[in-house]
Amino acid sequence: MASKNHSSVAEFILQSFSENPQVQILIFSLFLGLFVVAFTGNTLIITVISLNPGLHTPMYFFLINLALLDVLSTLTVVPKLLQNLMTKNTISYSGCLTQIYFLTLCLGAEDLLFTAMAYDQYAAICQPLHYTTIMSKTACILMACTVWVISGVNVTIQTIMTVRLSFCGPNVINHYFCEIPLLLPLSCSSTDVNNVMVVVADMFFAIFNFLLILVSYGFIISSILKIQTKEGKKKAFSTCSSHLIVVILYYCTIIYIYILPGLGQSLKKGKVASVIYAIVTPAINPLIYSLRNKDVKVALNKLCPFLRK
Repeated sequence: MASKNHSSVAEFILQSFSENPQVQILIFSLFLGLFVVAFTGNTLIITVISLNPGLHTPMYFFLINLALLDVLSTLTVVPKLLQNLMTKNTISYSGCLTQIYFLTLCLGAEDLLFTAMAYDQYAAICQPLHYTTIMSKTACILMACTVWVISGVNVTIQTIMTVRLSFCGPNVINHYFCEIPLLLPLSCSSTDVNNVMVVVADMFFAIFNFLLILVSYGFIISSILKIQTKEGKKKAFSTCSSHLIVVILYYCTIIYIYILPGLGQSLKKGKVASVIYAIVTPAINPLIYSLRNKDVKVALNKLCPFLRK
């Protein structure tokens, strides 16, 4: 029965940023450039850390996971977006579900991973004498596996519940990629359970993890302020500054897009803002972590001598 319902909608129409051909070419060039930067930068981060034994520490282990998520999220969104900018703005039913699955997986995993990275920063600054014990290799692997498993279970349940819905028209998604909150209003069947699941997931992955990060940085800032020397404070802050910048940029857009709509903010206004977490953030993450990190810059120079210039 479900397959019959689904067959009535074979594809969805995605809304573009502009109908002006010249503007579309400009947007295409911009997104293509960001895609190349994101893919190349994150691939370099993964390669450099993997080949440099000196970077085999908890912080860089989590950074590899973040880079993998950024590569996966950009591959999920950008190629189809570039195709639609040059052709008809449509996506198949199965393609839409595939995009939902991998993008939701990446967003959930990044939320959890940022929390794990914040805990790593807390252990390094607030518990330096016990850091090697707290963030042992086994503990890091367990935390990373937990991130991927929880995200995988969540997205699998969410996708299965979405597949059970009927779509018999309309089929216009007011966005440039597929997401569950944007797809649910198009369903011909009841979406009450799906809406509750989306809210619960948002509360856990976004709100709860954001609060945990705030708590971690509360302890971190308190410890930094207790350091007597100015250079000691500067060194401690530089240790966590890259992660803090990425977290602030990421969560500002997430809260604007996913939390404010529940308070009356229109989802339509989040279309441009979503470019930040879907395309811009994966592109600038490698730049933030490499340009602000001496160890990564040294390793990059060894791997790519031409970068020294």
